[in-house]
Amino acid sequence: MQNTPTTTLGYALFATRWLQAPLYFGLVAAQGVYVYKFFKELWTLILMCVSGHATETYVMLAVLKLVDVVMIANLLIMVIVGGYETFVSRIGLQGHRDQPEWLSHVNSNVLKVKLATAIVGISSVHLLQMFVDVHHTSHHALLWGTVIHMAFIVSAAILAYMSGPMAAQSDRGHADRAAAGRAPGERTPAVHAPEEPKPEAPAVTLPAPRQAEPLARDADAEARIRAAGFPARKLLEDFDQQHPRGFDRETVARLGKADFVAARRNVVFVGPPGTGKTHLAIGLGLRACQAGHRVLFATAAEWAARLSEARAAGRLDEELAALDAHPLLIVDEVGYTPFDAATAGLFFQLVAHRYERASLIVTSDRPLGRWDEVFGASAPAMTDRLAHHAELVRLDGDSYRTRRTTSAWAE
Repeated sequence: MQNTPTTTLGYALFATRWLQAPLYFGLVAAQGVYVYKFFKELWTLILMCVSGHATETYVMLAVLKLVDVVMIANLLIMVIVGGYETFVSRIGLQGHRDQPEWLSHVNSNVLKVKLATAIVGISSVHLLQMFVDVHHTSHHALLWGTVIHMAFIVSAAILAYMSGPMAAQSDRGHADRAAAGRAPGERTPAVHAPEEPKPEAPAVTLPAPRQAEPLARDADAEARIRAAGFPARKLLEDFDQQHPRGFDRETVARLGKADFVAARRNVVFVGPPGTGKTHLAIGLGLRACQAGHRVLFATAAEWAARLSEARAAGRLDEELAALDAHPLLIVDEVGYTPFDAATAGLFFQLVAHRYERASLIVTSDRPLGRWDEVFGASAPAMTDRLAHHAELVRLDGDSYRTRRTTSAWAE
């Protein structure tokens, strides 16, 4: 049990983060100044062009000034929005059609790298201005402008290089804490058998990740994938779409963009055993890791053991709060084993704690209307929260494993 005065003091210190809010609104005012400066420079340029006094060099320098103002304004909005959400409070843009892509995985480490690269861009524009107007710029100014620009480049490169090991170390630390939280005799989810064997002919209609290079090669993404505890690496592109009789390909393709994680929405795969639910759940989990999100995978029985141990140790609230560091949790094989009332209550607390706060992917062999067979009286309240912001994907068909076995005997 935590000491109440200590907890109150901690909350009071945490509340001081709101002192930073006026600073960000001050930056909003500074951005307004740059808007005024932009249109003043633009109006001057238009007047010079109309009067015929604008030379080619003047136009180029004026345009570079406009670009410079825009880049500084971009830097400001990055600091205002990203910094406010990182250090003060969530803005709640999830699901908004205009939500910036980078905001879904911004943190202090990412923000530093983005700021460094933005500063390099601004420095590049300033240096270009000096070279365009080289006849009116001293060699001394050119030399020091180049040296300062190279210093910015080196600093940004060092920050970018350091951000990879730092993120990987953080992910490994979360993985070690997750492993330490398992019961002594509990099976690690990374070693149990996968649900579906690799299909004979991989389909290729599901879209590839939006990035140009395979993010699986990225050190940060690899660290997140290893820390997630997937039982196997199953890609969406390898899913045999011809096997399930009923299968919403468009929904899965849209989910493959991993936007549902940033929007804090859930995904529920329902279908008989062997229809590919675990394969799809792992595939979406991999995409989420590649998009910069931490993920944890475990079966429903493993989650039950983990939460039961935390409750027995008197740290259930701390365990649920620690799981907030993972924007996506995957609960596999719900329904294969019924739970007693106490364990069902733990699952309800997990779903209720993450409601509109973080995402869940759940696979089950029965529809939500029959979850009372697994969770008893807790089922209605649990499914109500789970399904409120969820994509329900139904897979119909015979077991892929049974089909493969039958085919083998037929031969």
